[in-house]
Amino acid sequence: MGLKYAILGLLHYSDMHGYRIKEHIEKNFGHMWTINYGQIYPNLKSMLADGLITMQEVNCEGEKGPPRKLYSITEEGRQEFQKWLRDNPERNMLLRDPFLMRFVFFGFSDTSNALEKIEDQILLWEEQLEKREQNMHRWSREGIYVQLMAELGFEMNKTFLKWLKKARTQIMEQENTVSVSQKAGK
Repeated sequence: MGLKYAILGLLHYSDMHGYRIKEHIEKNFGHMWTINYGQIYPNLKSMLADGLITMQEVNCEGEKGPPRKLYSITEEGRQEFQKWLRDNPERNMLLRDPFLMRFVFFGFSDTSNALEKIEDQILLWEEQLEKREQNMHRWSREGIYVQLMAELGFEMNKTFLKWLKKARTQIMEQENTVSVSQKAGK
């Protein structure tokens, strides 16, 4: 999913500052991909140059420092976004998770390290699941598409958590089997 189109989509809801755009993407689309400020602002600059968005400097009451830049979608941006919605999506299924990249190589480390990292992930995913559950009602008020996407995130979270717990159990069982056979061999 292109960051450009995520930004255009968010600006359909309301005008936003760059920080708010990044925060919203991380909070609500974090299960799909991650971004950094180094990606946000060059995209905003390019979209401004292309006439897809406008920028207005606004002074925030009670805040010190320079005015904030508030971005809005233009009619041209709306048309570009509609074209993107009509296009066929990319065909690749991507699940980018740094933990999974590490997980596949845990066999080259000691089991206690793997179990520790898995336990950390379980705690993280349990916390995330609780937040998703708390937000389900709020997301249901945003329309059917947002509601369904929130439900997908919730179900994916539950599935990943279930898999982590299964992995933990199987690794512990394997470790116990190896320990018992090593003791029996002595």
